[in-house]
Amino acid sequence: MAKTTFAGFGGAHLDAELYGRSDNPGVLLLGLQGASWDAVAAALADAGRYVIRLELRNRDVDAQIGDLRTVLAELGSRPVIVAAAQGGSIAALTLGEGAAQLATGLVLIDPGPADPRLDAAARNLTIPVLAVHGAQATAAFSDAIPDVETVEAIGPAGILAADQADAFSALLLDFLERRVPRQAPEYRTGSDPRTLRDALGCFGTGVTVVTTIEPGGRPIGLTANSFTSVSLDPPLLLVCLANSAASLPAFLAAPHFAVNVLHIGQQPVSGRFAARVEDRFAGTPWERWETGVPIIENSLASFECAREAVHVAGDHHIVIGHVLRVRFEPRRDPLLYFRGKYRRLHFD
Repeated sequence: MAKTTFAGFGGAHLDAELYGRSDNPGVLLLGLQGASWDAVAAALADAGRYVIRLELRNRDVDAQIGDLRTVLAELGSRPVIVAAAQGGSIAALTLGEGAAQLATGLVLIDPGPADPRLDAAARNLTIPVLAVHGAQATAAFSDAIPDVETVEAIGPAGILAADQADAFSALLLDFLERRVPRQAPEYRTGSDPRTLRDALGCFGTGVTVVTTIEPGGRPIGLTANSFTSVSLDPPLLLVCLANSAASLPAFLAAPHFAVNVLHIGQQPVSGRFAARVEDRFAGTPWERWETGVPIIENSLASFECAREAVHVAGDHHIVIGHVLRVRFEPRRDPLLYFRGKYRRLHFD
């Protein structure tokens, strides 16, 4: 067993326990604690699954939904979520309210307490679901799920006696092997876009923070890894900015912007500029060069650019910059991103 930390909603730190190989298909055990669940996690790992046990500490339902959505987006591949009681409600609401593409399956063990949004969320669940019944409320809720299997409970919600762990592990593995088998994912036109995202995540990248100035003079920036050089003569580079980015209009209006390539010690900077925080520049040393756009100090490399062209491409804008000035630090290692996680260089 190993441990890791995820950045939750708003940048909160969420600790998780890990079992098995990270390149195996994932299973997220949400809020399931105790020795019997230790045994279930170990059995899943032995059967070739990568198990993440996560506890959502925030008591507010919407904040827990935000935490889970953020963690799922950060994972390198889509897991099957196994959750009980309130964790089951949180999982169902998260996936049923616009985030179904972040998981490949869902196992609900007597979800509760009741939430008025659950029925609508249930109807939007398009992934395989196993509902373990423990109460009439669960049965009524699960009836609304389009692709659901149901079984009778083998114990109180989220609580397994020592002699029930093996039986539940067998039940769970049977569902996984039938409905979410261990096979190489494949994307074809019209498939789930998250599958394509997972495939693109196999290409390791650096991490950048792209910055500019709003018309009122306020510095803005966001984390991006879709960045590449375009030309040396003339000196051009590009970044891809999501249409959904709140700061996109400012980048499209600004005549100048900067790309700051981060080093391994700047992972907190990457997290800060990816999180929903009021002032991303607070606590981040930065300066201005000739054009006035923010330059993050001590970055691996910083490129100050004039906006050369903008192209609309699907759900992103491609912003091409003419490089005006560059400063770089050749003695630091880059911050890397691969399969949804930060990585570091390993030299032989």
